Amino acid sequence: MSGAAKRVVLAGLRWTSLRLRLVVVFAVVALTAAVSASGIAYWLNREAVLTRTQDSALGDFRQQMQNRAAALPLHPTQSELQDAAEQMTRGKPGYNVLLIGERDEGKPVVGASDLDVFTLGDVPRRLQVAVNDRQDTSTGNPVPYHLYWQRIQRGGTPYLVGGTKIVNGGPTGYVFKSLDQERQDLNTLAWSLGIATALALVGSALLAQAAATTVLKPVRRLGDAARRLGEGKLDTRLRVSGTDELAELARTFNKTAESLEKKVADMSAREESSRRFVADMSHELRTPLTALTAVTEVLEDEVDNLDPMIAPAVNLVVSETRRLGDLVENLMEVTRFDAGTAKVVLDTVDVADQVTACIDARAWLDAVELDAERGIMARLDPRRLDVILANLIGNALKHGGSPVRVSVRTVDTGDRAELVIEVRDHGPGIPAEVLPHVFDRFYKASASRPRSEGSGLGLSIAVENAHIHGGTITAANSPDGDGAVFALRLPCDETALKDGAAGAEDDSDDDGDGRRDPDDGGHGEDGGGGSGGARGSGRGEDGTQ
Repeated sequence: MSGAAKRVVLAGLRWTSLRLRLVVVFAVVALTAAVSASGIAYWLNREAVLTRTQDSALGDFRQQMQNRAAALPLHPTQSELQDAAEQMTRGKPGYNVLLIGERDEGKPVVGASDLDVFTLGDVPRRLQVAVNDRQDTSTGNPVPYHLYWQRIQRGGTPYLVGGTKIVNGGPTGYVFKSLDQERQDLNTLAWSLGIATALALVGSALLAQAAATTVLKPVRRLGDAARRLGEGKLDTRLRVSGTDELAELARTFNKTAESLEKKVADMSAREESSRRFVADMSHELRTPLTALTAVTEVLEDEVDNLDPMIAPAVNLVVSETRRLGDLVENLMEVTRFDAGTAKVVLDTVDVADQVTACIDARAWLDAVELDAERGIMARLDPRRLDVILANLIGNALKHGGSPVRVSVRTVDTGDRAELVIEVRDHGPGIPAEVLPHVFDRFYKASASRPRSEGSGLGLSIAVENAHIHGGTITAANSPDGDGAVFALRLPCDETALKDGAAGAEDDSDDDGDGRRDPDDGGHGEDGGGGSGGARGSGRGEDGTQ
């Protein structure tokens, strides 16, 4: 049996399975009905059989007592009683009679059809008292003696014992009738009813199975369709047949799926339009920004020669132009991630050398402590690692407290080896309400500071660059309460990068619209890889400290 077949069987046998519950309910109902019907039928048949046999035996005994026992002399001999008893039972198997008369006052005479089978000791004492009890005669009771009977068990065999007395000094007679044949007939009936109950139980189980299949097949189809819909296959539809509740449920599902598909299509179209708009806007802004940057560089070189009244305005134009350029670069980088066109170019590098190069390029050597041994090799994209480090270190320098410490180590998680780079500052830490949002785009930790030097995209870009390497970045406060700790975890083996490293070429210059930019450098939050300087990333945007 295949694994899928086993799973289906086990699913059908679970106590929580609707199929099993239907079978159990049907079986319980059928068993209850069958047992009730069989019990009632058995009881009615038992009473009918026993009553018929009892009435027949007692009626015949009364008739024989009137015809034979009453004809005996007043003081019969033992032989006369014996002959009368034998005549009364002749041709009647299982039927015995005992006659008791008086030879003299207080001297009983007993005659039995078979003393080995039936004696006076077999007659219950209460029955003897009732038979010999003379009652007063009246209009409602014309005779002093009556016929009494009782059912007894002897040796496991049921018997009917009856007795009466002949008036005017006649003999007392007892009948002993075996009910073994009736018991066998009733046992046969009980077995028949038991077999019928078992068949009813099996039939109910089969009927429940058929009903469960009829009900569960559409439900299973609905579950499979819902699962496919959850996996993103929005064109999933159910075949509708019939007019019952399940058919109505299938129609409702199809309407819901159709509405969901339409809404998702509309949202995707709007998202694509927005992404295209950002990409086009960013690309179109680069041309005038190139000219503005060139002009601002000239103005910056001549600022010492300008009128002191004009110099502050020139410095403001220069800084805002650079800020606008960084924002455009960041928007273009975000657009690449959203469009899925960002790629990695893998190279085997010494991590310590990469961290040192990032710090040295931004003149952070005096503000950053580095704890990294040479020789830790990793397969990654150097440019994107530089973007991540520039954002994390710049963020710590701007919003944390000095000194900022960068440590590099490798850890074995059991499944794989990981490269861990921690950036720790000694500032006041990150507020608890801000911590979950430090990597959100354009997040402002303080509503009173909606404008800052950062764009609010640096840390989110760093996270995307980590994800494309198959890694993660986490932010937390130091356990000792002294500053914040950002931890970058990257896999050391290339196999973990297969989802991110989709090509051998560096497509990072692709803006998501097919255009190429020869001077496009990787950027983070104001401390990105291509920005230069020591401006650093703003945690005021991506997580204020």
